[in-house]
Amino acid sequence: MMRVRRFFRQLVSLTALGGVLAGGSALLLGLRAPAPVRTRVAVADTALGDSAPDLSAYLGRSGQLRAIEYRADSTPALIAALVPFLAGRGPGLHATGLSAPDGGPIHALALLPLSAKRGAAWQGYRIGFWPGERAGRQARYPLPAGFLEVTPDNADVPLSTHFRVRDFLTKDQPAVWPKVLVIELPLLDKLELIALELETLGKPSSLRVMSGFRTPQYNARGVGAKGGRARDSQHMYGGAADIFVDADGDGRMDDLDGDGRVTVRDAGWLAGVAERVEAAHPGVVGGIGIYRATAAHGPFVHVDVRGTAARW
Repeated sequence: MMRVRRFFRQLVSLTALGGVLAGGSALLLGLRAPAPVRTRVAVADTALGDSAPDLSAYLGRSGQLRAIEYRADSTPALIAALVPFLAGRGPGLHATGLSAPDGGPIHALALLPLSAKRGAAWQGYRIGFWPGERAGRQARYPLPAGFLEVTPDNADVPLSTHFRVRDFLTKDQPAVWPKVLVIELPLLDKLELIALELETLGKPSSLRVMSGFRTPQYNARGVGAKGGRARDSQHMYGGAADIFVDADGDGRMDDLDGDGRVTVRDAGWLAGVAERVEAAHPGVVGGIGIYRATAAHGPFVHVDVRGTAARW
């Protein structure tokens, strides 16, 4: 702890800390030209008090992220200085000793490389193969950088203010542990920005994820006209979520447009909120799709962070 304290005292004496931090954070979270919420992140060592460095950019544009992606081979030196004890840690979700303004802990997300999985599975959990993972299959998107091994012990770790690890797990193999998760932190940031915009508009911010990450083998079940899933779905890359607002806890979309009914118009209303978020934060631009209710689910909205605008 004394070494951590010395690191912080050295860092806060650097006059260029703000510029370095913003640049390193943008790279780390994969965000473009962030406009961080100006808050101060606390450190477990309370002796630092107000001298704790400003880590706003690590919390995303929304200020609501509670996870930092940590890669031992490519993480900026600033992170190694802030939390040097992470340097020797392996893959997983690790407490950093930092806490957000709301008191929530900030974790470091260290991924297993994609090459760690054996064939189409990981420790008995069926995954399948991403497009381009095997020779002969062209890929529209780059392969994931890696994946998080999810166990019952870390499934409830918060990734942001409103969302936990388990919210994005593939909806199959419920009894099989460990599981696998691929998640893009900019997606979490976009969802939190949507929640903030809902609050601004006087609506509940009770966003629910109907479908988050899908393993390639699970996604393949719904490819084609019958299932309606894209063969190269953003869900397989951790960059997409199907969402709805559910303040009353009935598992379906709420009446957002105030007409006394729940219809596809409510999904359209929520899509409009996502549009406003993208207009204000181009760094999280992506797909926005409106879906009608079926016998299995209510209306919902697809959002992703593919980097280019797509609408359906």
